[in-house]
Amino acid sequence: MTQFSEVTYETLPWVSRIPPDLISKRQASRIPKTYEAAVPVSIADVRFEVDTGLAAMAEEASHLLMRADEDAAHSISSAPLAAVLLRTESAASSQIENLTVSARQLAIAEIGQAASSNAQLVAANVDAMRSAIDTVGAIDEATILRMHEALMRGTRRAKPGEWRDVQVWIGSSGLSPANAAYVPPAPQRVPAAMADLVAFMQRDDLPVIVHCAVAHAQFETIHPFIDGNGRTGRAVMHAMMRWAGVTRFATVPVSAGLLSRVDDYVAALTAFRYGDIQPIVQEVAQAAERAVRLQRRLTDELASVEASWRDAAKPRRGSALARLIAFAIGQPALNVETIVRALGVSPTAAHHAIDQAVMAGILTSASDKKRNRVWLAQDVLDALDDFAAHAERRNR
Repeated sequence: MTQFSEVTYETLPWVSRIPPDLISKRQASRIPKTYEAAVPVSIADVRFEVDTGLAAMAEEASHLLMRADEDAAHSISSAPLAAVLLRTESAASSQIENLTVSARQLAIAEIGQAASSNAQLVAANVDAMRSAIDTVGAIDEATILRMHEALMRGTRRAKPGEWRDVQVWIGSSGLSPANAAYVPPAPQRVPAAMADLVAFMQRDDLPVIVHCAVAHAQFETIHPFIDGNGRTGRAVMHAMMRWAGVTRFATVPVSAGLLSRVDDYVAALTAFRYGDIQPIVQEVAQAAERAVRLQRRLTDELASVEASWRDAAKPRRGSALARLIAFAIGQPALNVETIVRALGVSPTAAHHAIDQAVMAGILTSASDKKRNRVWLAQDVLDALDDFAAHAERRNR
């Protein structure tokens, strides 16, 4: 095995894609004719080592994730909790990219009702995360393309589920990549670079946190898609954790841990390109620890909510109302069609359960309209917004 080194760069010709009639001749004359694009290091067989203290931190983080996953499996209504954690991870990952929505907006978007464009994008991220954790076995190129397709479905310019065929860059103007903060590899290098990364992902000789952190940083270095790279890359980390057996039930919201130190996270990705893996391993390990604390807080709040609901409604065991209470923990925006599908009851039984839940103070109507009416579990939405407030970025 070889040692890891920093990326190198190659000089490439630049031909502007902007129609000449949209910019002045003076602007056109100032656009550089060449640019420097990264040539990522092949990592499939590279030896990666971290110092003793960081290795211990990474190992402890993996144990914390496993315990949090086990706790989630034995907490309140387990399937709804898994849905909640999936949503919180997706929302936090989207917020890192400045896509922010309230818990209410996201929950309504997930049942197909009218929502803001941001809410629809975050709801798509939930689908991408679900695609990631449903992955069986080792990750391959097709798996990653499916995640991206789920994330960017409906956004034609992003070419969902396809490697990019154009040059992208980070920072600077839209006229040229010449002065950008970072220019990922030329599009023709992407397929081979991703094949190399997938071979690295399939290794089994690295500690899980180190493995996930390096794979994620390499993914962001390659930037294989036109858009959605950050969100897809964080979904890939969860797929790797699931494959490694660190998480089997829940999606521990690691992105919520990254969110509170997003500047350090970005700086760590930059350091990786200069050949230093220590910062990104540290950021992922610390993010995992913060995520576990946030998850425990949220789980306790939701357990309290569910207990108060059952005390107020006193549902019969196995009744539609009892099942509705459990379901509403994981899906706090509901309509009749959603309840009919989820609980396997008739529309009449669904309406009856909703009426009982409203009388018990569990659900409230989101509007006065009679058609396509949506009901909200406000206690759950409040708990999710409280979670988001505690996960807010603090150093940006």
